[in-house]
Amino acid sequence: MKPHRFIEYTYEKNPYVEQNSFIDACPNSNKLPNYEEICSLLPKPIFEGHDDYIACYDYAWKTAFSNLRNVVDGSGFISDFIDTAFNGCIFMWDSSFILMFTKYADRIFPFQKTLDNFYAGQHKDGFICREINEETGLDQFTRHDPSSTGPNIMPWCEWQYFENFNDLDRLKKVYAPLRAYHIWCRKNKTWRDGTYFTTGWGCGMDNSPRLKDGYDVEFSTGRMIWVDACLQALMSCDCLIKMNNALGNQDDVSDLIEEKNNLKKIINKRLWDKKTKFYYDLWDDGKFNKVKHAGAFWALHTDVATKRRAKALFNHLKNPKEFFRNTPVPTLSADHPAFDKDGGYWRGSAWAPTNYMILLGLEKHGQTELAKTIAEKYLATVVEVFNKDLTLYENYAPDQASKGNFAMSNFVGWTGLAPISIFFEFVLGIKAFAPENRIIWNVSRLEKHGIMQYPVGKTNTVDLICERRNNQCDEPIITIKAKEPIEIVVRWNGKEKIIKA
Repeated sequence: MKPHRFIEYTYEKNPYVEQNSFIDACPNSNKLPNYEEICSLLPKPIFEGHDDYIACYDYAWKTAFSNLRNVVDGSGFISDFIDTAFNGCIFMWDSSFILMFTKYADRIFPFQKTLDNFYAGQHKDGFICREINEETGLDQFTRHDPSSTGPNIMPWCEWQYFENFNDLDRLKKVYAPLRAYHIWCRKNKTWRDGTYFTTGWGCGMDNSPRLKDGYDVEFSTGRMIWVDACLQALMSCDCLIKMNNALGNQDDVSDLIEEKNNLKKIINKRLWDKKTKFYYDLWDDGKFNKVKHAGAFWALHTDVATKRRAKALFNHLKNPKEFFRNTPVPTLSADHPAFDKDGGYWRGSAWAPTNYMILLGLEKHGQTELAKTIAEKYLATVVEVFNKDLTLYENYAPDQASKGNFAMSNFVGWTGLAPISIFFEFVLGIKAFAPENRIIWNVSRLEKHGIMQYPVGKTNTVDLICERRNNQCDEPIITIKAKEPIEIVVRWNGKEKIIKA
């Protein structure tokens, strides 16, 4: 039983919670894998002439495996998990992003089950706390605290996992708690028009200077419409609808469709500034806060932005006076008075989670060149600092190759996204789509590169090697060895070929 105690009369029961099979499930704990014993089973990147990138990659995995934890008796947790590496709690925001790189080692340890501990702690009305103590299992916030939960990206995390593993059994299990949680957020985190509010802590960008003077930037809602919370809710609608489709349309999702259409209309009508061509938060006086921050780029994961508006967002990302800094992408535009060239935590630092979100959004819009450029610049800083300090940091300064001020070290943690997922998907250009039994490889490197033991789906592994080329026009010489049949789509210099392996 989860350690918090339900007071029955304070809850509006949610029917989807009754379908949540994680609540009161028996804990499942096993001996944790030792990195030295399993490292040979991990994917092996090949990047000729860049041994420091490989060393950074190895360090990330070694540190991540040192952060594995067993279930503590009496905590209410039901699965062994990876620690957030912050304060002895698991975080909804951090954990979701951590799982987006640990998916590449899911056969060694079931990292995705870290989220099972959030689902097991779901309240009767659907609420899930954003931060849960690993030893006591206690929620760190009461459910109606404005900072109690969020960001609502667990549906996105589970859908990313499904795309890599095609695990319908897990999709079926997680659908009900995610649906219940979405309903709770809609009922308890919205204004009367259906737009969403949160706080600095609740949005994950703690000290971002988004509120009017007089409001606490970390813990107040500011009576504001929060653009990122609205966009994440829209994303959650999309992901839940896609999950339902994948599961055979077992649920009535008309409410999700209605909410999605309403949010899309309001975001475009009220949160888009035609003059500066950007999505903003909206203060309670109806004025834009005029703070260009990374949260607006969640729009790239939805169908909110028209082609023209999406292009405008790309231009902001390309602008060196705003987001295209020495180390992209700062979470606060450099033309804002509060921008800190040394990072200032969420006032200019480049963070792995927001960068990965932006890169995936660019990929979704076919902006592979821009995504590659941003990824290469960001990862170059991460590796350069690793070479000096032999560690990964929580965030990095935007205007020089150094850690951000106030950044924690040894942070794996979500910074593992940089030397693993961003390295694989946007620098080496390799990404799996398990439901289609396909790998897409955007070949842009000239040196010999690839990945050995690349995992696809539940059982397949693939060796992918591209030989050295002289220029971008040369057709890649590709060697593929797959455990099971798979299709490889190879793209280079505007051309494409398909390899059946």
